[in-house]
Amino acid sequence: MVLVFLITVTAVLIVWRIVRGLVPAGPPGNGQPAAGGGQTAGQRAGGPSGQAGPSGQTGQRGGASQAAGAQGAGPSGQAGLSGQAAGRRAATAIRVTPVELGTVENQVILSGDVLSSSQVSIYPAMAGKLTEVRVRAGDRVSRGQVLAVVDPSRPGDSFFANPVTSTVAGSVLSVPASPGETVQTGTVICTVGNLAELRVETHVPERYAVNVRRGLSGVLRFEAMPGETFPAEVDELAPVLDPASRTRRITLRLLPGPGGRIDPRILSGMFATVSLITNARTGVPVIPRTALINTYGSWIVFVVPPDASTASATARRREVTLGLESETMVEITGGLETGERVVSAGQNFLSDGDPVRIVE
Repeated sequence: MVLVFLITVTAVLIVWRIVRGLVPAGPPGNGQPAAGGGQTAGQRAGGPSGQAGPSGQTGQRGGASQAAGAQGAGPSGQAGLSGQAAGRRAATAIRVTPVELGTVENQVILSGDVLSSSQVSIYPAMAGKLTEVRVRAGDRVSRGQVLAVVDPSRPGDSFFANPVTSTVAGSVLSVPASPGETVQTGTVICTVGNLAELRVETHVPERYAVNVRRGLSGVLRFEAMPGETFPAEVDELAPVLDPASRTRRITLRLLPGPGGRIDPRILSGMFATVSLITNARTGVPVIPRTALINTYGSWIVFVVPPDASTASATARRREVTLGLESETMVEITGGLETGERVVSAGQNFLSDGDPVRIVE
């Protein structure tokens, strides 16, 4: 019990000393030592005696007022600097393009395969051993020409050799059978096609299927001949869509080139890139696609006044409506007039009313 009492008394004394050290002994300014001791309030204020305290306090308040005044000039000075900075805001360098009347075309880019206009598989009339093949791939053959010979003889039975003849005229595209091979009536001996007329087969997505028609012009490109284009036109259209792929099969006919014939470098089996022009308009206002900005589903452009100088101008935001679109140009159906200048480069960081500098 005595130990508990001593611990309690010691804790109370420690708390009392801490509280006494935090509370000042008396009001400052009366010449008495403060709780910290050593100086009077007047001396702390800067006067020689306790009576000089108010004067010292007044001086301090005057100095504080001057400091506050000096600090008070800060915000107005900053405001002036901000105004100067706003006045010196650098203009954005841009390029402009006038709205002009032109032609815009809708194109569909597809991939296709070059095929011969007619391709026929030749079969033997009888089963037996293929004893002779008289043609090779690339040979020209006529209708009724013997292409191979099949011996239908069996052990104990002898028969005359049976010739395999071509049912069409054209070029031999492939010879999958080899001499000595036993063939059946369903075995393909040769494939003959007409390479004088080539066609390109492709499939149009359902979205564009209704815009494709017979006689529609197209342009062909081949990886084997980069940079060159070849004319073609739609010759056949499937009457229905493929339910699995939702596409419509079409066939294009290659058109003769400047020499009046199809380029002999185009071979059956080549991969072709097909460009179809599904719609076109002439004499309509057009601008480059690069001038357009999509903002929350709306298309906008920035317009510079026609009389603005190249050194100083102001860009204005304008919402527009679009018509036909090609790879590079877009038809404008509303929001712009012919002759107005739109920003075609440097518009991505502009806001309405921003200063701009036109770069020629």
